Amino acid sequence: QLHLVESGGTSEQPGGSLRLSCTASGYTLNSYAIGWFRQAPGKEREGVAYISSSGDLTYYVDSVKGRFTLSRDNAKNTVYLQMISLKPEDTAVYYCAARSTGLFGSTWFVKQLYYYWGQGAQVTVSS
Repeated sequence: QLHLVESGGTSEQPGGSLRLSCTASGYTLNSYAIGWFRQAPGKEREGVAYISSSGDLTYYVDSVKGRFTLSRDNAKNTVYLQMISLKPEDTAVYYCAARSTGLFGSTWFVKQLYYYWGQGAQVTVSS
């Protein structure tokens, strides 16, 4: 079974940068599309970004466009979420999730469509 582990979560000041990693074990990650989600206290888990298994297709929620960038290093079995210009509203637990077939613009953010989930990484943006 595919096992995902997020890392890189920490506290950062507004305007700062962080890079989250999603590392897989059990299977090679290059067969899976990856979604990043986040959940702030008292709010629903929302889709943040998506990258196809090949890395050729990415999607981002409007609130992070231009600030967050996805990439994947299949040799390291890892997907990265680079976050810059962080805002307090980016504070949340961030989760990576995987599925074996690709999604498109109308569905990538639907959390029920992902089969495997990591345990989450806390990101806190505060001065």
